[in-house]
This record gives sequence, C-alpha cells and structure tokens, in this order.
Amino acid sequence: MNQWPMELQFAREGGTDCFLLAGRYTLLDQSALPEFLPYCVEHHISVIAGGPYNSGILAVGPRDGATFNFRAAAPDMMERARRIRAVCERHHVPLRAAALQFILRSPGDRLGDPGRPVGGRGRRQHQDGRVADSRRPLD
Repeated sequence: MNQWPMELQFAREGGTDCFLLAGRYTLLDQSALPEFLPYCVEHHISVIAGGPYNSGILAVGPRDGATFNFRAAAPDMMERARRIRAVCERHHVPLRAAALQFILRSPGDRLGDPGRPVGGRGRRQHQDGRVADSRRPLD
C-alpha cells in the first residue's frame, strides 16, 4: 500500500504477519517511522519496503520531469532531493544506491522491493542492480 495508517489498522486487528509498505519509508518520506514501523517491530510483523525511489525522483535525481508519488515532484520535494543528492555526492555514493540502502537499514524484519519497470520507465533502476550491494558505508 502507498499509505501506512490502513496497514496499522489491519495490524492492530491481528492476523497479519507481513505488509508491503510502498514509498512511506524512503529517503524522502519517512511518515511510517514514528508509529507504524515501531508497532510492527514490537509485534514481530515483517515489512517489505517497496517503492524506494518514490516513483522516480530518487532513481533519476531532482531534474525536470522527475516524479514523486507518480506525479510531477513539487518544488519542496525537488529541494529535499537536491540536498540529499549533495550529501551523496560528497560521499561518492549514487543517489539511487543510497535510496536502496536506506530501506535495507530499516527497523525490524524487512525486505526491499525496488519496483518493476512500467513500459520504458524504470529501466535505469534495473540496469544497475548492484547499487543495493554497494560496500561504501552511508553513515
């Protein structure tokens, strides 16, 4: 799901051992961190962190035509992405590598799912599958 409140409701109702959380625990959007992820950790519920590129901006960078949540990225998201990219550049880490490594360092049991290419889009995300295995520490 592309939102965490409903997943939290399902978790509280019980019987769920895993969720796919798309785009709500990324370099740009950590809205699931304060409430949903700690609940899952406490209740031993696994979370698959999907959509680490927030539908594009963290794969291609903050440039004309970049998308965030399947829409043109708003100016504030472009600026946040620029600041994150600047930190990555200072440490010689590609932005898309940092995006993948970030979700792999989330609290609790988790797996990362970079998404699937749709039409011609997403090709760059999958051409360099090595980015998640980068040995350069990000902290």
